[in-house]
Amino acid sequence: MFARVSTYQPGPDSSGAPSEDTVSRVLQLPGCLGIYYLLGKDNKSLSITLWEDAAALAGSEEAATKIRTETSAEQHLQILGVEEFEVLTNQLKE
Repeated sequence: MFARVSTYQPGPDSSGAPSEDTVSRVLQLPGCLGIYYLLGKDNKSLSITLWEDAAALAGSEEAATKIRTETSAEQHLQILGVEEFEVLTNQLKE
C-alpha cells in the first residue's frame, strides 16, 4: 500500500474540511483505498490518501493534482506540499 500526503494552510475563512464532492471524487479514482483529512492545532491541515500499489499511486497523480488544485481554490487553502510514501504498517485496533 502507498500513501499521498498533502499539506495545506487553510485561510481565515476556511474550516480546512473537505467537501463531500472532493471526498467522493478521490474515492472514485482507480486503486484508491481511503482518505483521511486532519486539522492540526496550528491551523495546518493534511489529507492522506491510500492506494493499493505503486501503480495506482502513480496513475492517480494527474487526477489528484487537478482535484487538489480545484478544491484548494474553492475552499481557500494554500497547498504547502505533497509527498508520497510506502505504507509499512497498517493496523487498526478492533
